[in-house]
Amino acid sequence: MERTLIIFKPDCVAKKVEGEVLDRFLKNGFNLIACKMSRLNMDILKRHYCDHIEKPFFPPLADFMQSGNVIVAVLERENAIAKAREMLGPTDSSKAPKGTIRGDFGTDMRVNVCHASDSAESAEREISNFFSKEEIFG
Repeated sequence: MERTLIIFKPDCVAKKVEGEVLDRFLKNGFNLIACKMSRLNMDILKRHYCDHIEKPFFPPLADFMQSGNVIVAVLERENAIAKAREMLGPTDSSKAPKGTIRGDFGTDMRVNVCHASDSAESAEREISNFFSKEEIFG
């Protein structure tokens, strides 16, 4: 079993499609083992996007991620990271095929419905940024 962090971004919550997106994951064999709604601040965003702080896209990304509520979840299944990223489709929603989460609900490179961990190492770090061990039920 593998775990991944999923962040239902402000656009997902604002469009009220978080339930439909979560349902897609659950119907594809994921188990929801931690979940909470949050309003992200710059401290958590700097920890979460630590590899991107110096990149030019970080300030507008941080602004977007602070623009509304998010839902942060830990999902678990075999090959969770690869399967979640496959279901989401390319990061740029405008290039994501219909039938993928980003292709169906996203707008562009930033307004793209969900964040998903990209490796086991990232997942472990990201999960610990948002959840204590006591908040994970799996």
